[in-house]
Amino acid sequence: MLQPSREAPVSGRAWLMLSLATIGFAVNFWAWALLSPLAPRFKDTLGLTSFQQSLLVAVPVVVGSLGRVPVGALTDRYGGRVMFPLVSAATVVPVLYLGLAGHDSLTALLVGGFFLGIGGTAFAVGVPFVNAWFPPERRGLAIGVFGMGMGGTAISALTTVRLVDAHGTANPFLVTAGVLTLFAVVSVVVLRDAPNRPAPTDPPAGRLASTLRLAVTWQASALYAVAFGGYVAFSVYLPTYLKNGYGLAQADAANRMAGFVLLAVAMRPIGGWLSDRIGPVRVLAGTLTVIVGGALAQSFTPPLAPLGTLAFLAMAAALGAGSGATFAFVALLSPPHRTGSVTGVVGAAGGLGGFVPPLVMGSLYGSYGSYGVGLMLLAAVAAGALVFTGTGVRRAVVPRPPVTRSLG
Repeated sequence: MLQPSREAPVSGRAWLMLSLATIGFAVNFWAWALLSPLAPRFKDTLGLTSFQQSLLVAVPVVVGSLGRVPVGALTDRYGGRVMFPLVSAATVVPVLYLGLAGHDSLTALLVGGFFLGIGGTAFAVGVPFVNAWFPPERRGLAIGVFGMGMGGTAISALTTVRLVDAHGTANPFLVTAGVLTLFAVVSVVVLRDAPNRPAPTDPPAGRLASTLRLAVTWQASALYAVAFGGYVAFSVYLPTYLKNGYGLAQADAANRMAGFVLLAVAMRPIGGWLSDRIGPVRVLAGTLTVIVGGALAQSFTPPLAPLGTLAFLAMAAALGAGSGATFAFVALLSPPHRTGSVTGVVGAAGGLGGFVPPLVMGSLYGSYGSYGVGLMLLAAVAAGALVFTGTGVRRAVVPRPPVTRSLG
């Protein structure tokens, strides 16, 4: 694909909007991930099975994922200026419920976790909002920078257990609710939609139907289910994996999960930036190859130092860069007035890709006492995505020239 010889200028206001959107994404993801670091503790205090523990951390993921479809469509219609404060304010309610009353039984936790999924829909607000502020040749980098907001899960990992130990179970939820409220107020005052933002006028149902007919929707969904789905799965399940597989203490496991998340977050804009320059297909092919190798190496449960750590860090870097490359692909091929709707569907696929692995890993560990089979399945899925990238995705980005037939 030919690159423009000179990049279009980007206004200071566009960078300000990108910064605020990234902060909003991080704050909402912080809330979305509050239950994950506490899942081992709830397992011990409430006597949960491995499957119930996996279900507890998976419910916010699946709700936040499916919720991205309508939220993305609403963002196309009403813009990020309306949707960002709305999503943030709505997330405050389940956060307060979980902190003050909803952590004494599995049923209460699942109810709170269901509505906590609202925070995960912020991704479908931010992508079309940021996309409209940047020219096409800068969108890979811009969406990659916005994607760093997924580091909100690292904030949760680093602070939740410590705040509970120091001040009680309610404390991290109260702190998060306060930060969410502050962002909602700031976003009402400061956020503005891009002046040239395309606003569709067709009904939401028709818009969703037309979005589902786009090839880029399904191609990007398949890739994001592996790249971002793998990131989400590890970010919510890694503390449990490290505690069961290596006998680490809860705080140590949470710290290592935070390191995994931070590396993936740092690599996401790099994946977008590389995609702007060498194309998303090459970046995706490279990252998927690393995921295959890392998952296969870790399936044998090698010593954590150094081989296990290296395998996880390699996968973290690849999953982050692959997530950035996937949305560079979306920004490249999706119609501007459909970006929110496409983002909603693709984001849902990514979240659902993160919903299934914790359940599978918990079930396999409960049956066999090992995570090896689950990691081999991840390697197989990534290998399939690698083949798909080299065939269908490559053809979509670089169409074949028309065939000319001789009349002789």
